Amino acid sequence: MVNIENFTMKDTRSGFGAGLMEAAQKNDNIFALTADVTGSVKMGDFKAAYPERFIQCGIAEANMIGISAGLALSGKIPFASAFAGFISGRVYDQIRMTVAYSNLNVKIGASHSGITVGEDGATHQMMEDLGLMKMLPNMVVINPCDYNQTKMATIAAAEYNGPVYIRFGRPSVPNFTEEKPFIIGKADVMQEGNDVTIFATGHLVFPALQAANALKEQGISVEVVNIATIKPLDTEAVVASVKKTGCAVTAEEHFLNGGLGDSICQCLSRNLPAPVEMIGVDDHFGESGTPDELMAHFGLDKEHIMEACQKAISRK
Repeated sequence: MVNIENFTMKDTRSGFGAGLMEAAQKNDNIFALTADVTGSVKMGDFKAAYPERFIQCGIAEANMIGISAGLALSGKIPFASAFAGFISGRVYDQIRMTVAYSNLNVKIGASHSGITVGEDGATHQMMEDLGLMKMLPNMVVINPCDYNQTKMATIAAAEYNGPVYIRFGRPSVPNFTEEKPFIIGKADVMQEGNDVTIFATGHLVFPALQAANALKEQGISVEVVNIATIKPLDTEAVVASVKKTGCAVTAEEHFLNGGLGDSICQCLSRNLPAPVEMIGVDDHFGESGTPDELMAHFGLDKEHIMEACQKAISRK
C-alpha cells in the first residue's frame, strides 16, 4: 500500500527537467529543444550545462519538430518541449509525418497539460493530446503521476529507441511515489483490493488513492492501478485486476473521448467484459479558474471517484 500521508508538493514539469539533466549527463547525444518557453518546461539547467546541445527554436513549434527529426536522423536523441496545446495540436501533421510515420527517435515533452493549467483557460487546457498521440502508430504515450515518476519516465524515454510523448503539468501536486526505474508499458498496482479497480493516470492517481482509503472505511475494498503508460497499455495487468474485482473506474485529466477510459474499455470489451465508470471531462472545453476549482467543477476529484466506484459495484 502506498503511504499518501507523507509527501511533498512538486510540479511534474520539474521532474521532466531533472530527468533530462540526468539523462544528458550519461549520454552526449541528447539534445534539448524548446519554443521560447525554456523556463516553463524546466530546460534552464540543461541550457546552462550544455549550451552546445540546446536549441532555442522560438515560437515555431512545427519547425522545432522538423529540426528534431533531422537530429534523430543524424544519430542524436532530441527532446522537444513546449506547452501541450502547442506541441501536440498545433504541429500534429509534423509529428505524424516526420516523427511517427518515419519512426524516428524523437521525444516530445508536453508541459502545461490538462485542466490544471488553470487561469490560462480553454485555449491552453489541452485535454485531447493523449488521444491524438495514442492513435499514431509507433508512438509511446506516457502520463506520469508525480515529480518522481516524471523524472524516471524521462530517463526511460531517453533510453528507449523510438518516438515518445511525455505529458506533465505546471501546478505543484503531491510527490508520493518512490524514485524507482520506470518500465515503459507496465502498470503499477499501488493498492490491492477485491471489490472495484480504479485505473488512474497522471494527476488523478493521488485522488484515486484518497478515494480508496475513504471507501475502505465504508467496507469497500479498492484496487488502485497507476496507468502511467497510456500506450502500449498493460493489457495483462488490466485484465488480471478486473478478473479479481469484477468492475472498474477510470480516472484521468483528459477528455473521456480518446483517453485512458477508451483504452480500458476497448481492452475489457475484447478480453473480459465488465462494468466500467469513467471520470474525465465529458465533451466540454475548459474554463478559467484555479486548478483545484476546475478539478472540482469538472468532477475530477476524490468525491466523484468514490461515487463512480459505488456505481460500478452496483452494476456487477
